[in-house]
Amino acid sequence: MTVVQCAVEGDLDEVVARRLLGHVALNCGTVYGLMGKQHLRQRVQGYAAAAKRVPWFVLVDLDDEAVCAGALVADWLADQPPMMRFRVAVREVEAWLLADRVALARFLSVSRDAIPRMADELVDPKEILVSVSRRSRSRAIRDGMSPRPDSGRTIGPLYVAELTRFVREHWDVDAAARASDSLARCLAALSSLKPT
Repeated sequence: MTVVQCAVEGDLDEVVARRLLGHVALNCGTVYGLMGKQHLRQRVQGYAAAAKRVPWFVLVDLDDEAVCAGALVADWLADQPPMMRFRVAVREVEAWLLADRVALARFLSVSRDAIPRMADELVDPKEILVSVSRRSRSRAIRDGMSPRPDSGRTIGPLYVAELTRFVREHWDVDAAARASDSLARCLAALSSLKPT
């Protein structure tokens, strides 16, 4: 099985990247980055140079850095080697999780109607996930994923741990890809790394 080196922003992105590669029957090699978006941006040329020899998957959030994913890619890396897949989650990787409304609602113990549709159009998917978790019937989800009042934090202490568990055990990648064009394009791009 083909081994693909990865570079991502943070811990949750790593779990998502590993799951996506496995979903398309690719093995995840070493994962680089994990220190935020600017760290990745400073090193993307090096990853591109390495991708001249081995396959690479670089995953970043669009956030509000550019008007669209294509603009962000063009700004960061004008030319991609044939073995590099530089993909952008619109607007954040959390949108790809929100795109699987059925499994996420069940996981968070909320009504499916609490999970918004059109995940790729959400301005702040992370904030929406935190907000939805506050309405959970599960105290563990409420306390773990949403920050304590006056803590000054945007996420709860177990936000990444809980979403990691969701990605590994419950996330239906195919269902999410049907609702998220950016995820569907990412899967197609990764699939093209498989030998023919």
